[in-house]
Amino acid sequence: MIDFQKEYILENNAVRLTPLKIEDYEKLVDFAINEPDLWTYSLIQANSPDKMKVYIEKAIESRKNSNSYPFLVFDKRKNQYAGSTRFYDVQIENATLQLGFTWYGKDFQGTGINKNCKYLLLEFAFEVLKMERVEFRADNENTRSINAMKSIGCIVEGVLRSNTYKPNGKRRDSIVLSILSDEWHKTVKQTLKEKISNKQ
Repeated sequence: MIDFQKEYILENNAVRLTPLKIEDYEKLVDFAINEPDLWTYSLIQANSPDKMKVYIEKAIESRKNSNSYPFLVFDKRKNQYAGSTRFYDVQIENATLQLGFTWYGKDFQGTGINKNCKYLLLEFAFEVLKMERVEFRADNENTRSINAMKSIGCIVEGVLRSNTYKPNGKRRDSIVLSILSDEWHKTVKQTLKEKISNKQ
């Protein structure tokens, strides 16, 4: 079971994930200023200094309410802060959670940092928290994100048509993907570990 009050730190040789805090605003605000298009497909925008502040505040508030657990991502190889990710919609009684709200600065995309983060998060979810299912969602038009999820072993379950509003007021189709516990232990963990090793 996840303890929302506990300070979980997940790390390997490439990345370190630490609980997101208010003071992390200073580490992330430059992305809001210089790379606002990172949130093109995001339901919650952080594409300005003010919005980044609200983004972090809401993430932390959600953790206090035991709804999500946001992390700050640090790239050890570049010795720089890279972005953020989180567990959310945590359902202890059903042994499921969602993994998302993931974004990285452009200099960190395609470097293997996402696979490293996902490995640590999935390992924690399935082996420590004993989750049976980890779900992922994305805007069905966000090809880059969908391909990234497929590359770590996610299985496409389907598309929720017109299931929510985008920040621009238009409706969004959301693709749903997942990894199950037995899939993680049988194939996904080893395959992802090999991909990480090949990227080193």
